[in-house]
Amino acid sequence: MRRLPALAAALFLALAAPAPSARAQTDEAALENALALLSPAAERRLAALAWIRARGKPDMAAALIQMQRFWRNDPVLDALLSDITGAAGKRGWRDWMLWQEGHPEIAPFAGFDTFKAVVLQQIDPNFSAFLGPGTAHEIRLEEIVWGGVAKDGIPALTNPTLIDPDDADYLNADELVFGVRIGADARAYPLRIMDWHEMFNDVIGGVPVSLAYCTLCGSGILFETAIEGRPGDLGEPFVFGSSGLLYRSNKLMYDRQTLSLWNQFTGRPVVGPLTGSGLELKTRPVAITSWAAWRAANPDTRVLSLDTGYRRDYRPGAPYGDYFASPDLMFPTRVDESQLSAKDYVFALRSSGAEKAWPLARFEGGAVVNDRAGVIDLVLVGEAATRSVRAYRSGGRIFEKGDTPATLVSGGESWQVTEEALLGPNGESLARLPGHVAYWFAWSGYLGAEGEVGLE
Repeated sequence: MRRLPALAAALFLALAAPAPSARAQTDEAALENALALLSPAAERRLAALAWIRARGKPDMAAALIQMQRFWRNDPVLDALLSDITGAAGKRGWRDWMLWQEGHPEIAPFAGFDTFKAVVLQQIDPNFSAFLGPGTAHEIRLEEIVWGGVAKDGIPALTNPTLIDPDDADYLNADELVFGVRIGADARAYPLRIMDWHEMFNDVIGGVPVSLAYCTLCGSGILFETAIEGRPGDLGEPFVFGSSGLLYRSNKLMYDRQTLSLWNQFTGRPVVGPLTGSGLELKTRPVAITSWAAWRAANPDTRVLSLDTGYRRDYRPGAPYGDYFASPDLMFPTRVDESQLSAKDYVFALRSSGAEKAWPLARFEGGAVVNDRAGVIDLVLVGEAATRSVRAYRSGGRIFEKGDTPATLVSGGESWQVTEEALLGPNGESLARLPGHVAYWFAWSGYLGAEGEVGLE
């Protein structure tokens, strides 16, 4: 039976006594027995389990589920959880995590935040930057899980080295890249590198941006990082890193200025000082496409260098190839599969006043889709094979394929497809809309309740 390292004594002194404002909110007996589950002494752990059984309340379930991550396949915990929750037939951490997600009405005991902080600090002391007694939060702390790495164990690239396309001899023509153009500045960030780093902080076309790439949910989202009027604003854009923590199989990134945790998918702070601030990062267009297609359309592009400052195996698919090829999720989260399978790719329209997603399968063989999202008439141009989809306002026009991938036709007139707009024959311009590709489970879990799905 695997247990956490025996750091409990020092951590108890540091954290088990909450601040005065938090102490009044703490169930001291529940916290004491939850912390005892971390004890290296078997008799202390057994006494705590007996106390929890005698208490008979489901508010201790979150602590027991937390321990299941480390006491693997322990039937004692399964039985105790069944007794205090009334839920039968659950086996192991994954089952109970899914049960917990489905029962938000069962709140953990007062003081669970202290227990959670102690557990996380035994994994990595640097997690204390994110969570402690009384930390503000708008997501359930019991659903925050360790992603298997330490804080910054997946290191972000900040102002990384870029090279000319002729010097990028490590790239094959059919390899996928994240392509970004802002004004006259075009950049390519190969997935083979970003799989290892999952985040870049850069300035493109004079605009400070971060690409937050959650490999687990298949989404690379480009955010503007300068927000006017934010609390304590000093005029500096946010700089983000990977916390090493997850929420519902989605990475929690953090900003280096306030050490708040942010939901990667929504671009909102959810734990820490900025919780409740109302801040939300604006998304910008980003494309996944092949290196050959990106370079042909953007010959002036620069591309990320292999000289990142880190030693990694940058071969395609090296870190997550098995995960990408599997239909299964690595971490538990509930998924509505009534319309699509958990890891079906979708293109998600973002920051346009309406949330809508289209299955990538609609773009097999290359396709042009005329549709509407809310009150916005739009056209989508895509190719499923390279996960490439771009969305543009259509102004009520109906478009179809042109003679080349770089053109569309409407009313017999040819329009040019560019990274920033559709350009018409008479100087007309139809703006590109922000969006990105993601797995279905992530979009449906975070935005499905407020969005539409373009199945046909």
